[in-house]
Amino acid sequence: MRFAYVILSYLLAPVAFGFLLWRGFGNRAYWQRFGERLGYGECRLDEPSIWIHAVSVGEVQAAAALVKTLRQRYPDTPMVLTTVTPTGLETAQAKFGDSVCYSYAPYDLPRAVRRFFDRVQPKLAIVLETELWPNLYHECGRRNVPLVLASARISPRSVHKYRRLLGLFREALSHGIVIAAQSEKDAERFRSLGANAARTHVTGNIKFDFELPASVVEDGRRLRALHAPGRPVWIAASTHEAEEGQVLDAFVRLRADVNDALLMLVPRHPDRFGDVAALLRARGFRFVTRSSGGTCDPATPVFLGDSLGELPVFYAAADVAFVGGSLVPVGGHNLLEPAALALPVLTGPYTFNAEEIAALLIEQGAARVVRNHTELAAALLRYFRDPALRERDGNAGLETVRANRGALERLIELVDPLI
Repeated sequence: MRFAYVILSYLLAPVAFGFLLWRGFGNRAYWQRFGERLGYGECRLDEPSIWIHAVSVGEVQAAAALVKTLRQRYPDTPMVLTTVTPTGLETAQAKFGDSVCYSYAPYDLPRAVRRFFDRVQPKLAIVLETELWPNLYHECGRRNVPLVLASARISPRSVHKYRRLLGLFREALSHGIVIAAQSEKDAERFRSLGANAARTHVTGNIKFDFELPASVVEDGRRLRALHAPGRPVWIAASTHEAEEGQVLDAFVRLRADVNDALLMLVPRHPDRFGDVAALLRARGFRFVTRSSGGTCDPATPVFLGDSLGELPVFYAAADVAFVGGSLVPVGGHNLLEPAALALPVLTGPYTFNAEEIAALLIEQGAARVVRNHTELAAALLRYFRDPALRERDGNAGLETVRANRGALERLIELVDPLI
């Protein structure tokens, strides 16, 4: 079955190249470092490395504590970090500086994968969450490179799709891979796809082990004092197309009762900053962009966060957080950052990207589900009218994050013997 997959991969490669070309019209970064997608690139090492793959921004942020720990334990071993998206690459470079060698991950084409392995020489590969790449996994097995799937997860929806190609994924998971699953349910789904039961462990989710910079809270306070002194503030973070409209509809309803509220609107993708600004103009909202350096006055209802790497600071400036990608079927984004800052969290119903985290926060009373703009407005109004409720739910989130730390330590216990 892998032979058929290889043929199909080469046939679909032009489609992938066309996708990059099309995305590049909105974000020119997609046209840069193109050779790395085919296994070429400037990141070339003369000695074996530790390779970590984090597909995009959320995984890069989750990798921060892991990278820091591995750098401390193995300071003489080069480290390579790959990602798929330009925003993921930019976030990694901002977080890790010159301590890491960066590259886009190669497409799952045999020759591209071999070229990538030749230039970075991994002696250990760690893939965050779940990216099942048969050719890459096969190359790890062929070269005896230990492969760890860290914080590994498979949604119920995905496991049914994988089972249709069970022979392919059974072979992909048969190369001595160590699976550090987020939950027992995830571990069982991997076993059902052919993962070795003896190498499948439940370690938890390293996303709980992230560290916010010590300056975040103070930076958030300063930002709030500059743009919204004495005003209630809420943030709609990591929003997507067709979601900002619902957020603005909710805001119109909220302003009928809380007319001095400030919305901090932070789109997920930088290539959409201009589109969201155009939407605000079309809807008649005055706004200030972060990139302009301007300051919101009391009559400015919207602050548009059109910058990279500042989301934690924006959270720290707010009273309530709505996390996007959840009112539309994207699957939701990181709920833990606002929870760790003791903010009550609102999310839409689509949270399948991190269903266990969402379910846990909801169970603990730290997050609430809103299904449309009407419910979002009502939840916001309730929080602004009841500071004690806001504090209670925010503290529940903070305690939940603290109680679930420790996955990184369990992961390192699996990784150390392999290195």
